[in-house]
Amino acid sequence: MSLQADFDKAAADVKNLTYKPTNDELLELYGLFKQATVGNNTTAAPGMFDLQGKAKWSAWKKFENLSKEEAQTKYIELVKQLQAKN
Repeated sequence: MSLQADFDKAAADVKNLTYKPTNDELLELYGLFKQATVGNNTTAAPGMFDLQGKAKWSAWKKFENLSKEEAQTKYIELVKQLQAKN
């Protein structure tokens, strides 16, 4: 299977986890997914009162400069770790 196919499968599998990921795990999934699908975060930071938006923006920014392939690989590994917690 190709990396892209493995990534697409992990993205689908994450929706069917019986384990409920923590907020930190969800933010890491979000950041890796955005980095893998969009690339570096070039958007302006949300306002200080948009706490959820700021958390998501920061999670994505944390993975800045990771290549698409590196981000996909880390995302797949994280999903496998979460599946092991089921």
